[in-house]
Amino acid sequence: MYPESDDLNDYLVSDTIIDWQTPAVRQKALELTQTLPDEVAKARCLFEWVRDTIPHSADAGLDIVTCTASEVLHHGTGICFAKSHLLAALLRAVGIPAGFCYQVLRLDPPVDNEPVLHGFNGIYLATLQKWIRVDARGNAKGINAQFSTGNEQLAFAMDPEADEFIYEAIFAAPVESVVNRLKMYKTKSELWDDLPQSL
Repeated sequence: MYPESDDLNDYLVSDTIIDWQTPAVRQKALELTQTLPDEVAKARCLFEWVRDTIPHSADAGLDIVTCTASEVLHHGTGICFAKSHLLAALLRAVGIPAGFCYQVLRLDPPVDNEPVLHGFNGIYLATLQKWIRVDARGNAKGINAQFSTGNEQLAFAMDPEADEFIYEAIFAAPVESVVNRLKMYKTKSELWDDLPQSL
């Protein structure tokens, strides 16, 4: 894996999607991490909070579509991409650079082998001088994603023979194909019929 930009400041930006300067987002990030001693502990805490406290919309049976970090926090749900937006915002709010990673999976093998894009995060840990990838999608149905600085443990195993793969770049901003879809549809039912298949 490698960062799309060599400037870590690009991974700390607050914008219309990763809107960490929104008071509610900043307050939540500080509230969760204020007693923690270092960036690794803060990153782990924020990851686990988004993974475990904000349910994936499909797991929760919710039809709302969220996109911006503040929307995900307000409504308390989102699909993988939206949850990655919130996690990046919380991390950036406490000064930890965070970006966006994507992989192509099959939608529901072996029943549905259509390719579908999945989103998660890259985090830069300055004390370790390294990037790690984490997947806050939410653990359910055999999914067991964990925070690890050594052995990466994402939500989904891949089958390269079925053309499943991870894009190696860690993007500084969410890709347009994702943001456009999340903004285009009001319900998850509509979105599910038009999920992005690639970047």
